[in-house]
Amino acid sequence: MNKSILITGCSSGIGLDAATTLSARGYQVFATARNEEDISYLQSKGLNAYYLDLTNSESIHNVVNLILEETGGTLDYLFNNGAYGQPGALEDLPTQALREQFETNVFGWHELTKLIIPVMRRQGHGRIIQCSSVLGFVSMAYRGAYNASKYALEGLTDTLRLELKSANIAVVLLQPGPINTQFRENALRAFKKNIDDENSLHKIQYQQQVRRLASKTSKAKFTLESADVTKALIHALESNRPKIRYRITVPTKLFAIFKRILPSRWLDSLLSKG
Repeated sequence: MNKSILITGCSSGIGLDAATTLSARGYQVFATARNEEDISYLQSKGLNAYYLDLTNSESIHNVVNLILEETGGTLDYLFNNGAYGQPGALEDLPTQALREQFETNVFGWHELTKLIIPVMRRQGHGRIIQCSSVLGFVSMAYRGAYNASKYALEGLTDTLRLELKSANIAVVLLQPGPINTQFRENALRAFKKNIDDENSLHKIQYQQQVRRLASKTSKAKFTLESADVTKALIHALESNRPKIRYRITVPTKLFAIFKRILPSRWLDSLLSKG
């Protein structure tokens, strides 16, 4: 029987590439998205596509029940990927916006994962792959909400890996750096919704941030494509001994080294140029 995998955040970018690539590779893919148009598009690609809103507990339970009905109660892999970034200086960020960031990027993932763990325990195996970020271990100005959510995810994932070791359930982190996706477009939408840039002391800095987010493609050096993340995902799924962390893109690899060897003030100086 084909290996089964549930992938969140498949409307575009990393999730979409992972879903289509793994399906072509022979996996039984269950792709999820929040918008009906995206679900229809996924279905047109021949994928099993389901509605999932990570901020809605009922939606999370419903999708798990539907998938387990389809598989007869099993699931080999879970790829937690659905997320977004809320830009803005922390002093300008409404607390509700920070709650919303955590609802999608942390709490929804936690609730979904909690429902899948008993399934993997019963069958005696499983792998949980978490899509984090370089911003899960280094911080940048005006990315505080996203930073905080990914730092939290890294801590939860490291703990989960220790707790599930004896259950034969591997827990793996993917840590992409700059990737060409619709992430910037979604972040710009969140910025306009929650940040009063016209009346902010950071107004001038925001102009630069808005130009960056409005760009169709990333201008950052060493930017890779979603397919590069999928390559790491495939290794995490199929290797007999997957890595604990997959550092994807040159910036992620460099900053992992810099964080270990550089004084904090030096690292701050580097990061402030981003």
